[in-house]
Amino acid sequence: MNKPKRVTIKDIAQLAGVSKSTASLVLSGRGKELRVSEATRERVMDIARQAHYQPSIHARALNSSRSHTVGLVVPEMTNQGFATFSHALETLCRDAGLQLLIACTDENASQETLAVNNLIQRQVDGLIVASSMLNDAEYQKINQQIPVVLFDRHLGESTLPLVITDAIEPTARLVERVAREGVEEFYFFGGQPRISPTRDRLEGFRQGLDRAGMALKPEWIIHGHYHASSGYEMFAELCMRLGRVPKALFCAACGLQEGVLRYLSQHGLLEQPIRLCSFDDHYLYDALSVKIDTVVQDERMLAWNCFEIISGLIEGETLENQQRQLPALLKWRSA
Repeated sequence: MNKPKRVTIKDIAQLAGVSKSTASLVLSGRGKELRVSEATRERVMDIARQAHYQPSIHARALNSSRSHTVGLVVPEMTNQGFATFSHALETLCRDAGLQLLIACTDENASQETLAVNNLIQRQVDGLIVASSMLNDAEYQKINQQIPVVLFDRHLGESTLPLVITDAIEPTARLVERVAREGVEEFYFFGGQPRISPTRDRLEGFRQGLDRAGMALKPEWIIHGHYHASSGYEMFAELCMRLGRVPKALFCAACGLQEGVLRYLSQHGLLEQPIRLCSFDDHYLYDALSVKIDTVVQDERMLAWNCFEIISGLIEGETLENQQRQLPALLKWRSA
């Protein structure tokens, strides 16, 4: 069996009866600019279409010093928010003629370093990162070579471009309203306390209780990881310690809430009186018998802002507003 042969510019040139350089000019869209006749341009383009010619992205990168790829680094793809963000960003990149390369880190700084280095070796034109690092030292170095945009979490007082959703104020408003309903206790399930999403959402939780005049007890704050299994385990331990379900619970992410719901379902506790609320929303919450009030991020708007910044930086533009904090909405299902 003969091995399929990729059609090249040389093949198109031979079929059109022109030089390789002329075919290259026409196929790159510069034929008219450099005065290649209209008849020749049409002949070359017709043959290219008939032969289903596709330009080599590697040759394109060599000629333009660009790879026309963008790297995205996220902790995990099973997270509802990151999955929605990634899909929206991939669509924006595709429509702009860019390829999005995605790497996952599992919230591991060492894995993140490997993932970023692999993307840089593939000569991506820019990086968009939800980082698990404690500071921005490595990304400041990388930013001297290619643009870096941080999103979802901040790294201290970093001056790097950043797109993030305000977590503190909307969380405080949600928690304050629930606390004012007269709940006797209010637990907080969070992920790793070293990363900014946990710290910001916990700060909003503290402020909400304070506004409602409710004293926070240290034992109400429980940390794990942003996975459903962690939410399940924390809730199981809490129920065992209390001998019942808690009166009210705020989960700092959908994954944690998923674990809580799984435990309630498996143990026939969905009808128990428990006030549930969460940061991040999921469309399936609308179909549940238990009502969950949520802080809703707009992941598509996050993606658009990241895309706008990275695209501008790749093109060498100077953007005035490179650090953007987007608003979040509250969705009340219990009302």
